[in-house]
Amino acid sequence: MITVIEHPLVQHKLTLLRRRETGTSEFRRLCREISLLMGYEVLRDLPLEPVAIDTPLEPMQAFQVSGKKLCFVSILRAGAGILEGLLDLVPSARVGHLGLYRDPISHEPVEYYFKAPDGLGARLCIVVDPMLATGHSAVAAVTKLKQAGAKDIKFVCLLAAPEGMRAFTSAHPDVPVITAALDRQLDDHAYIRPGLGDAGDRLFGTK
Repeated sequence: MITVIEHPLVQHKLTLLRRRETGTSEFRRLCREISLLMGYEVLRDLPLEPVAIDTPLEPMQAFQVSGKKLCFVSILRAGAGILEGLLDLVPSARVGHLGLYRDPISHEPVEYYFKAPDGLGARLCIVVDPMLATGHSAVAAVTKLKQAGAKDIKFVCLLAAPEGMRAFTSAHPDVPVITAALDRQLDDHAYIRPGLGDAGDRLFGTK
């Protein structure tokens, strides 16, 4: 249930993103560009329906996305880096936010905020967070969405660690994961190696 997007442009921009010397503004821009490119793969199976339109030359049957609007769910705070690119692609999508922070001792997620659109059960919900490290936050986020009624869910991240993938697929084997890279391992502080550092700090210029 994992898809690694190996498109050359995604991999090139991810390399730039990983570099220590990449500054805050460039990091934000690259996150937005990568997530927009990834969006084509994430949304490749959206259902279509025929619609009658008039071109400047003649009437025709064309296609448009059918069903309720998508819902992008950003795990605060770093999920914002991916959310913007996906909204560039689908500006009409609904947006939910889930506030989680990682306890520095236990590395377990602690929820502090949740707001999502109505009717999650009829929407494709795309959960976004740059890193799938331990997997605890991703597991908690998807569990919360399922409790709120969501049935069709995907998880999108820039980097994943094997430990996080195992934890996530064990808890939610029905939820596909789309990532730009599967890295080597977690270190003793639960950071992905080789990774790209703390995505939230690099996005917002904090330490």
